[in-house]
Amino acid sequence: MEVSLAIPLRSSRPLLLAGGLVLCAGATFAAPTPRAIVSRVSPAYPELARRMHVSGKVVLLVTIQPDGKVSATKVESGHALLAPAAQDAVSRWRFVPAPEASESEIDVNFAADVQ
Repeated sequence: MEVSLAIPLRSSRPLLLAGGLVLCAGATFAAPTPRAIVSRVSPAYPELARRMHVSGKVVLLVTIQPDGKVSATKVESGHALLAPAAQDAVSRWRFVPAPEASESEIDVNFAADVQ
């Protein structure tokens, strides 16, 4: 049995068919606004990483509670020597309160001293 569905279109955007659903390609959805940081703690550069001249970016996925406290951090990418210091620092950050918990991606950059 074949089902045909006629939908009047008011957009010139191309359509994408996915599993019987018609989606308007190029449609944008409002992304949640990142919560502002109220207080930030700088990470301590790990001594072993400093001696080994390890630097770079650690990307964390952070869960923020409604009161603005960080309840969880998950390392998305970054050097294993730097990640614990980044997690420790960001877990002590405070954000602006909001009606519900949210998640945010945080980049923590470690730059080795140039000597």
